[in-house]
Amino acid sequence: MKDMRPAGRLWSLYKMGGLTPAITSMFDMQSAQHMAFIRSVMKEQRKRSLFEIPLQSVEAVVFDLETTGFSPYNGDAIISIGAVSVTGSEVAADFTYYSLVNPQRDIPPDIEELTGISSQEASEAPELVEALRGFLEFVQHKVLIAHGSGHDKHFLNAALWRTSRVNLTHRVLDSMMVAKWLNPQLKAYDLDTLLDRYGVEVTCRHHALEDARMTAELWIKLLDEASSRDVQTLGDLYTQLSRH
Repeated sequence: MKDMRPAGRLWSLYKMGGLTPAITSMFDMQSAQHMAFIRSVMKEQRKRSLFEIPLQSVEAVVFDLETTGFSPYNGDAIISIGAVSVTGSEVAADFTYYSLVNPQRDIPPDIEELTGISSQEASEAPELVEALRGFLEFVQHKVLIAHGSGHDKHFLNAALWRTSRVNLTHRVLDSMMVAKWLNPQLKAYDLDTLLDRYGVEVTCRHHALEDARMTAELWIKLLDEASSRDVQTLGDLYTQLSRH
């Protein structure tokens, strides 16, 4: 039987995630439950091999983050998470996840103008650990896809470590890197340029869910083009990307 006295609970939580989450969780058992769930997803994900899965069968989640700036280690934070489910060449337009996130700080005026998210609105949003749990419940063990994934992966990793002392273990594909392989002649690979090139309708830029939706539509077009070049499995795609 687990020791549920304060010292016993603290030691149990410490073993799950480190001293800071343990102390925090002593005063917020809901946060402890979120943390435990996040850690279990990351642990289970390490066991999975996806390389032999045909691209047309890959279950993926295309996601986007809006943030207060560019450096999670210098005080910048996530302010919204948007995601949409994709299976092969099919976008599940109605199967989505979206949440604002409380950054525990004011949002810079230029970011408010860019995203439409105000400091007041964000201050009433769910805490980071709650939003992350919701996101990971939506993702489960699917492949993650983002455009220019370095920024999003950087913030997601920082958030996972800050809340739960774990690193991201999901496979992450970058639609920008796939576009570079397929279109080496282009001078720019930003999302706006590629949406225009592939004829994807632009709805609302710099809204996490809408950016995820548009990136998902772009991903489908890139996937079909990759398939026409005899790239059939996830492993085939990674092999091609490793050469470019």
